[in-house]
Amino acid sequence: MAIGHQKLKGLMPRRNILLPTLCLVLLIAVWTLRPTGSNLDHWLDTDAVRAPSPPVHNNVDLSAPDAPFVGWPLKRVCDETTWVDGLIYICDNNSGGIGNIRNYIQTCLRYALEAGATGLTIPKIRKRNETDLADLFTEYLPLNYMFDEQHFRDAFNNNCPQITLYDDVHDIPGVAEKPKIELITPKDFGNREGCDFKDQNRHTDRFGDRFRRWLNSPKPGSGLAPPSWDNPRLIRFNWGVLWDWQIYRDGPEFAATFGSVLRFNNQLLYLGKTALKNMHAFARSKGAQGGGRFLGVHLRTESDAMGFWPTFHTQTEGYLRQAKARGFEVAYLATGNATEAKKFSDAAIEMSQMFVVTKADLLDGADLEELNALSWDQQGLVDLVVLLGAEFFVGAMPSSFSVYTAMKRHLRTGGLYTRPYKTGTEGDGLSYLVGNYDKYWEGWLFMWDGMWP
Repeated sequence: MAIGHQKLKGLMPRRNILLPTLCLVLLIAVWTLRPTGSNLDHWLDTDAVRAPSPPVHNNVDLSAPDAPFVGWPLKRVCDETTWVDGLIYICDNNSGGIGNIRNYIQTCLRYALEAGATGLTIPKIRKRNETDLADLFTEYLPLNYMFDEQHFRDAFNNNCPQITLYDDVHDIPGVAEKPKIELITPKDFGNREGCDFKDQNRHTDRFGDRFRRWLNSPKPGSGLAPPSWDNPRLIRFNWGVLWDWQIYRDGPEFAATFGSVLRFNNQLLYLGKTALKNMHAFARSKGAQGGGRFLGVHLRTESDAMGFWPTFHTQTEGYLRQAKARGFEVAYLATGNATEAKKFSDAAIEMSQMFVVTKADLLDGADLEELNALSWDQQGLVDLVVLLGAEFFVGAMPSSFSVYTAMKRHLRTGGLYTRPYKTGTEGDGLSYLVGNYDKYWEGWLFMWDGMWP
């Protein structure tokens, strides 16, 4: 039977192999005659069905305070946006220190992109009272009080040209002498049943569509109409929209880069980088290895610190434990409390044989005069530049200054594709924050999910 079967196969008609043979010959001919200098992907025009790969920026240190802005993630979001002519966002309802101010502005900007705003006023900054640090609501100052305004303009003009930037509300065409500004809270555009009031907005994916429906369906008698260039609608957030947006919803590339639309102004960068250079030199003079390695410390015990935050004793004990375990000879201390700075320095010598200096010790002459002329919060930005350059950083949870510093430093671990910091652990080998991590809301752990580094 087997022999008979083989004989049957051998006697199969030749036409059964004619079609496969012809296909093979045609394929060889097509490959041989393909256009010279073109690869198969180009010849088949696969770009028509596959988007080009985004550029890679593996050589950019995104943790540096003056890192170049990587704009393609912003451009990608803008290219996906549904734009609304005449919708203007005003991102100026902010307050606090650098950690809060930055994220107030960033959160408003992100919602503006999702809403489809075709106009933005250049953000302004609410100044803190210098004699009462808990008073966060004094005068409004221009963006360059802290940040580089031209850098901000370039980031949006180059990557999101659909948005027009205005210096002031009164520069917007079609706006009356007394402009009507509508106050909103983004969380109101989603069902919050069962959510803690401090929790992030769980409806950001749907915010744009819901907001635009509301915008285009004004209540009868409100005097409002759908926005247009002749009839702009101005939107400002109620105060407190701060940690709303879960940053990794946009992917790691956007999460890692969006914060850099706000870069410190040149004066603050200069003073910070000068202090950092002098800090490395001081560390080397004390025998520190590795080019002058030092510990960066944020001691958060000023008068506006909240009662449930770690005490001076708790912070000092935790910081010096890290210093001793990691063998630091010198530390840079960032604090606005001169009395407790002296106490910490004495404890560091006694417990860890570690020398401690501040920015005022590292600057002299005209640089020191310039530093002393800065406000309390501006001086904090000088501190931050130095802390970003430390070998290791210790801070206090839940200070937004400490959280921002740790998150910015964390960008060293993965650059453009950095994964989230593992909150409440021993950290990433670059930073450690002393605090209580037991409760997500009461302990303010939500900051880690809603802050752009």
